[in-house]
Amino acid sequence: MTNTIEGWIIYTIWGIFGFMLIDFLIAFFKSFWVGSFGPTVVLGYLKDVLYYVLPLTVLLSMISFDPTGWIVVIFYFICGLAVMAKYVIDIIKKFR
Repeated sequence: MTNTIEGWIIYTIWGIFGFMLIDFLIAFFKSFWVGSFGPTVVLGYLKDVLYYVLPLTVLLSMISFDPTGWIVVIFYFICGLAVMAKYVIDIIKKFR
């Protein structure tokens, strides 16, 4: 993939899913070793996909409505970085 806007949009969503997967694996192994694994571990991440990823895809569909062509894209990147920062903070908290 090249360094185009479309490429960075895909990298952003991959980054979000990557940090989400790392956070899930840490939570899964911690709950597995303690013996408290339940469906709420998985359901929390499905809820996060609904609350964080779905609105980002809606933003992507609104790019055609943007007269400048940059406002929605910049907002998408800011929101994507905020979601990645949320997961990085959650990962750090799990090790404290």
